Amino acid sequence: MNHYETVFILNPVLSETQIKETVQKYEDFLVSRGAKMIAKEDWGLKKLAYPIQNKKSGFYHLFEYQVAGEVINPLEVEFRRDERFMRYLTVTLDKHAVAWAERRREKLKQKA
Repeated sequence: MNHYETVFILNPVLSETQIKETVQKYEDFLVSRGAKMIAKEDWGLKKLAYPIQNKKSGFYHLFEYQVAGEVINPLEVEFRRDERFMRYLTVTLDKHAVAWAERRREKLKQKA
């Protein structure tokens, strides 16, 4: 199984309910394709470095998951079709990045 991390930015004009529904929809999409969700983080509304679609902020979310097989391309096709998404980035994590992500999650737990 490959280890992936996907960060995406949602349109800031969405309501809290619409954001939750969108995040749940794509989490369900991954799980239905056999993905094991490791972490899901809501980073909240953040100011963008430069305007995207004439918007100066966006709602950031992160998914960390493991999956075997071809899931990334169908996921990104769905992202492109959905107008609620402004940007997304999916990366494959190597063993060092996985270790770093675990340490980061532990620090976040200690702060909370």
